[in-house]
Amino acid sequence: MLGLFLIVTTEILPIGLLTSIGASFRISDGMAGLMMTMPGFLAAFSAPVVTMATARVDRRLMLCVFVLLLAMADFLAAAAPGYWLVLVSRVMVGVTIGGFWSIGAGLAERLVPAESVGRATAVIFSAVPLGSVVGVPAGTFIGDVAGWRISFVVMGMLTVGVLIMLRLVVPVLPPTEAMRLSVLRAMFRSVNTRFALLLTFLIVLAHFGTYTYVTPFLEQVTHASPKLITVFLLIYGAAGILGNFLGGAMVTRRPRATFGLAAGLIAAATLLLPVLGRWDIGAVALLIVWGVAYGAVPVSSQTWFAKATPHAPEAASVLFTASFQVTFSLGALGGGFVVDGSSPATAMTLGGIIAACMVMAAWAHSVRRLTWPA
Repeated sequence: MLGLFLIVTTEILPIGLLTSIGASFRISDGMAGLMMTMPGFLAAFSAPVVTMATARVDRRLMLCVFVLLLAMADFLAAAAPGYWLVLVSRVMVGVTIGGFWSIGAGLAERLVPAESVGRATAVIFSAVPLGSVVGVPAGTFIGDVAGWRISFVVMGMLTVGVLIMLRLVVPVLPPTEAMRLSVLRAMFRSVNTRFALLLTFLIVLAHFGTYTYVTPFLEQVTHASPKLITVFLLIYGAAGILGNFLGGAMVTRRPRATFGLAAGLIAAATLLLPVLGRWDIGAVALLIVWGVAYGAVPVSSQTWFAKATPHAPEAASVLFTASFQVTFSLGALGGGFVVDGSSPATAMTLGGIIAACMVMAAWAHSVRRLTWPA
């Protein structure tokens, strides 16, 4: 959980530091958004490749390798004299994301007794909202006080600490099964898998095409101060934790309704932000709605993939990670073009329209009365 917490925090930390990093290298907000784009593309590639290439390697050893790579990436970003080296560090982050997620996310059943697997899995995945509620606001605060480079130094030091803990506390975990490319190819024959890919693509594209540039929006439209933006991001993250547990409680019984409701709330929040986000109270209210809604998205998406392919849980995890990360990158990249060519408010509006399309796609799945294997 601590490893995933640091990975999630490192991946999305540039959201809070976007303008300060851009100013440091004299680049636009859209160009700075490449820091969000690079890790996603590399994670999408490394998830299946690393999982298959290291199928016979001890899982603890691989976790330690990826955490070490993350620490090196943080220190490289902190010392980078040019923006291109920052992007190199983000490539390293991307490889870490794809490898660590694919291997570590499903290890709960090997670390705890059978009756505790559910709670252990919940603890592991709590790293996602905690990265937003604790990691990013804390990193943004450190960046405001001491500079954005110090934020990455602190992240690197914490990552070294987690590396030591992994080596000392986690037992040896020899591989138990090997994932093959043929299994992934077979998954695409399922209409439910294709729907899972479509819904994940639309909602993640809508979210990261907008949330990546929420800091420029709050600066230019809401006219919030840096300290107030940190508070806003903290509130958003807290709402995300609530949404994570609400979504987890609902999605098993009503996967379509949960996923569709989350997308509908994201659509409403992003479409209303250019109108109501001019005032602090309007912005924070919509960020709360947005946070609750997006908190339910990862668990909803993963549940759809798991229900679509119950016979291949590791392959489902790999496909979920790869599709999520590549769409993450496309959203950040597309949002950057919109922000540079128009404004953050326009990006919010377009994101809301895409999220509304996802609601219609989920409704279409329901109309076709598609079901999952028992």
